[in-house]
Amino acid sequence: MKALKCRECGREYPLAATHVCEFDFGPLEVAYDYDRIKKSLTKAAIQSRPNSMWRYRELLPVAGEPTVGAQVGFTPLVKADRLAKALGIRELWIKNDTVNYPTLSFKDRVVSVALSRSVELGFKTVACASTGNLANSVAANAASAGLKSYVFIPSDLEQGKVINSLVYGANVIGIKGHYDEVNRLCAEIAGKFGWAFVNVNMRPYYAEGSKSMGFEIMEQLGWQIPQHTVVPMASGSLLTKIQKSYQEFTKLGLVSETKYSVHGAQATGCSPISVAQKAGLDFFKPVKPNTIAKSLAIGTPADGFYALRVMKETGGAADDVTDDEIREGIRLLAENEGIFAETAGGVTTAVAKKLIASGKIPANDSAVLCITGNGLKTLDAVVGHVGKTREIKPSLREFEAMLATEEKVGA
Repeated sequence: MKALKCRECGREYPLAATHVCEFDFGPLEVAYDYDRIKKSLTKAAIQSRPNSMWRYRELLPVAGEPTVGAQVGFTPLVKADRLAKALGIRELWIKNDTVNYPTLSFKDRVVSVALSRSVELGFKTVACASTGNLANSVAANAASAGLKSYVFIPSDLEQGKVINSLVYGANVIGIKGHYDEVNRLCAEIAGKFGWAFVNVNMRPYYAEGSKSMGFEIMEQLGWQIPQHTVVPMASGSLLTKIQKSYQEFTKLGLVSETKYSVHGAQATGCSPISVAQKAGLDFFKPVKPNTIAKSLAIGTPADGFYALRVMKETGGAADDVTDDEIREGIRLLAENEGIFAETAGGVTTAVAKKLIASGKIPANDSAVLCITGNGLKTLDAVVGHVGKTREIKPSLREFEAMLATEEKVGA
């Protein structure tokens, strides 16, 4: 790390817990000394290290060794031949963060970085505003590091995600409002109490953790950038950091420079970025969320402007899908590849289907879908939509009768 740098005016700031430029209120992000990194971050060095996101530690914003989440990352990249056939594309890969350690979502990546940096800066209390997955991750990783934690969530979140935060002993605060209202409150609390809010004052460090997903994709593809990457969008940050990871590996000579497209996926009930991209706009209009994909329900996305710019620069496209299409996406991924994703994964799969059908992702190309969270967290969304059990007595005759009935119906 060299400094924090404003994404708008380029002014530099010390590597402290701050996230907004004093001159133009632009967001700050971490700037790196790439010449120095190039000397130590070689393919051989990376491959000699443990299988976690920290094998790329020179490109992640901590000063020393990570102290939180040392086992996070390096999730499977699955060649999805059956789903490729179902969606109508030549080659398809699933970056499967449904099994990320420890809380089964990609948020463990960003939290591992944010909390490791928070410890370096001397914080004892950590916090977040969350639509669910981030709350789970902050609660779990803070518990493992002996940090006190507060997580602020909309009060109508899925029970699975609420319990997945409470179980770690975190202080879980339900706010009677949508995520954007939760986020505004957290900005006030961060200023008043001086805690390390991972997605407020620690955001420049936190956001960089998302790059690890892109680093892993390139390494797992044999050191190459995928032709197409489909990324779910809530704040839009993950999409921008996937592009940054591709740019950094190219700059360091770890992958060859090549043309690629990054595409965005949203739910129709909360699609400010998608609507703007389809209209050819460089700006979005805030919306009030109304979707089963609560993990993507951010009506005023902090990185929406930058996500639109990335898609424009890379020739990517965005689309959005209804609640029914989200459930169908969950089912398609589960039935074809045995991967049970939460609603955000249903969004990504269903949007990929649309982009392939429209030719925005050509059928003869190759694509990677970023699946960011586990379906066990959002059972409420699919209850009653995935079939039902059939009950019989413990009798072979009854089982044979059931099969015979099914065969007749099938015929």
